[in-house]
Amino acid sequence: MILDGPAEETASGGSPSEAVAGGRSDTPFRSYKLYIAGKDIEGDGWVYTVSGRSLLEDVFTSVSLKRSLEQDPDSDAASHPYVVGRCAVAGESAIDLASEAAAAAAPGWAAVPLDRRMRLGTLFRDELVRRQDEFIDMLVAEAHPAKLARWELSCLLQIYSEESLGWYRQQMHTEFEHSGRRLIVRRQPDGVVALNPPQNAPLPSAALAVLCLMAGNAVVVRAPRSIALSTMWLLRDVVAPLLDEIGAPPGVLNAVCGNPKQMLDRWVASPLIHDIFYIGGSKEGMEFERRCVAHGKKPILELAGNDGIVVWADADVGHAAEAVTEAFYGSGQICMVPNYVLAHPAVADALIAELERRAERIRPGFPEDDDVLLSPVRRSERFFRLLRQAEENGGEVITGGRRTEVDGTPSETGVFLQPTVVKVTGLARAREYDLVREETFFPLIPVIVPEEAPDGELLDRFIDFVNTNEYGLRNSLWARSGTVIDHFVRRVGNGGLLKVNDSHIGFLPYLPSHGGTGLTGGAFGEANYPMLKTSHVQGVSIARGISPHEAVFGV
Repeated sequence: MILDGPAEETASGGSPSEAVAGGRSDTPFRSYKLYIAGKDIEGDGWVYTVSGRSLLEDVFTSVSLKRSLEQDPDSDAASHPYVVGRCAVAGESAIDLASEAAAAAAPGWAAVPLDRRMRLGTLFRDELVRRQDEFIDMLVAEAHPAKLARWELSCLLQIYSEESLGWYRQQMHTEFEHSGRRLIVRRQPDGVVALNPPQNAPLPSAALAVLCLMAGNAVVVRAPRSIALSTMWLLRDVVAPLLDEIGAPPGVLNAVCGNPKQMLDRWVASPLIHDIFYIGGSKEGMEFERRCVAHGKKPILELAGNDGIVVWADADVGHAAEAVTEAFYGSGQICMVPNYVLAHPAVADALIAELERRAERIRPGFPEDDDVLLSPVRRSERFFRLLRQAEENGGEVITGGRRTEVDGTPSETGVFLQPTVVKVTGLARAREYDLVREETFFPLIPVIVPEEAPDGELLDRFIDFVNTNEYGLRNSLWARSGTVIDHFVRRVGNGGLLKVNDSHIGFLPYLPSHGGTGLTGGAFGEANYPMLKTSHVQGVSIARGISPHEAVFGV
């Protein structure tokens, strides 16, 4: 693992990236204070990260160890092989100090020329490539399967690709010449953006802060209290030195670990915060949107997804099934994985059979194992309630439906869930099934097989079903017919992204990485380009030798 981050004084006088001698030989113990106004600040205690592997080997000891360390600030955490790092916790005064630092830095940073700010994106992408092994190690330490961690890295490399950065630059500033005037359509930064990453993917979500910075905003990021280490590593060790390199003023980036309610409440109440980028559940997010608007804040929401895949009669069933099995990646605990399938009756049986074969090959394991795609699921009661309701409504569990141990052995106490496929017969009553109507966040995919009907009628019903989904993150279609594809593309208006004959979860340059409609994006939901969402359009006209009277009346 590369250990070349900037210095930060710790309790032992070392740096945040420095390995501490003790019970580990190949994994460094990392210690991060709060990062505010370019300085490392003491917090009100520590939260500790224990390795993802240790949670699977001995969950009771790992959780007990984490709790005991957080209750005893003088304990020797660095000597225990299960502990990989700690982060200082912010109290109210530190939360406010971070907002004040951002507000003080924002005007100076906004005045920096756009091209210099855009350079941050290129530097960040290059640094991710250079430190990719370290990036993956940080996610594996937080129980992300290594294979998924590589996908998460690939997503960020697309967001910050040369093509995407060029498109952002074009949207941020475009000029025209008209009637002796220089006309400019540009985007100006909103000011101070507060970012709240989710617990399931804090590091890649925190990386979106770089786009907010490129727009000219100052940023405050909350590292989730329960899983803070990778976020602090990214912001403190990777992004902060790059900001120093391009001469950003101290306070442009602030990273603080803290309680979500406490921090969000203070952000909403603070007159210094302009935008709040909230990533979380739909119910909580929609209520948070109302609070933001009432306090004059711009809410930028990334909420739940309930994505659909349509598999048409002429689809490549093998490739379609491959895309559908993305529903099981990370045990379904990724908002942008598929959540339901609409299968044309002509291919439904073949698709379900192929899904059954593929699902049985997706296995649990330790996060560092290269072929593992499942993550532990700590609270699985709702999973079994969804299955019971589906069966009571007439659904059929095709495969899966049980807990398993880390080695794949079925068990009543296992912390993994088997990839599960449920057949739902009939489109008319499909949304009476909670596992169809709602995001489940489990390795669970319902395949809806509609009643027989002529293809033209069936296509209309499929499109109507997709468009009436309360959520709207991503939608996919698998079909060969150009007529079907064109009809689908013209008429599907729900969601922030539409994929045709492609990976459902894959990222691409130019296209939005996040965003959507309805319960996914809130009342202001749309494709979410964070650089654009945290800025606002301004028109500028620069004229020379123009008579105002002639300009108004044309004489």
